[in-house]
Amino acid sequence: MTHKGFSVFRLILCFVSFSVTLHIVHGDLSYSFPEEMKRESVIGNIATDLGLEVKTLSSREARIDTELNRKRYCDINLNTGDLIVAERIDREALCGEKASCILKSELILEAPLELHRISLQIHDINDNPPVFTKDEIKIEINELAVKGSRFRVLEAHDLDIGQNAVQSFALQTNSYLELKTQSKLDGGKYAELVLDKELDREEQQELRLLLTARDGGNPKRTGTATVHVTVLDANDNAPVCTAFHCSSRIWK
Repeated sequence: MTHKGFSVFRLILCFVSFSVTLHIVHGDLSYSFPEEMKRESVIGNIATDLGLEVKTLSSREARIDTELNRKRYCDINLNTGDLIVAERIDREALCGEKASCILKSELILEAPLELHRISLQIHDINDNPPVFTKDEIKIEINELAVKGSRFRVLEAHDLDIGQNAVQSFALQTNSYLELKTQSKLDGGKYAELVLDKELDREEQQELRLLLTARDGGNPKRTGTATVHVTVLDANDNAPVCTAFHCSSRIWK
């Protein structure tokens, strides 16, 4: 065999040897579970799902590797083959208001090298209450405002999504204002105050009403704020004259 032929043979031999050693399998594993599970809670069984004997995981040094050097939120119990929660998983901290929250990682087995992608679908739980941006919402309404006038109030924000987000509002019972819950294009909710009875500043200068936001979780969580309505004066009273003086009901 010539020197050139021998070199080609060695190259082919090395390639075959490398191919046998590097046995990469892209079999995906997918698991779905709620956020905030306790550490060491079982997500699934990797040995069963891959059709491996549990002892194989130890002999082949099975381990979990995360993408982009992120914190490792799950781990393997090599004695049972279970995939377990390793760190607190807070969906809101990881994915914000995204509808879908998926963590990616890989299962690595040695001798031969074998890789399996793992997708963790994190479901939202109702662990956050609605919160108004201010404890007191100030609104000014002119006493000449007609019945049916509408006044939008500050929104309540909820870190949870879907049904666990804000679904409705309630307003303290009163004689002048009622509340309507409105929907936005993105599915969010906000509150409007509707004037049900015309105001008279000479009779009622201000209102303080409790506004409550409720989410749709089970059990429901709530958040509150005070609506402070100031009735603005209008020149709606003519002076009243007697034999001695003239006066008006208007004051500021």
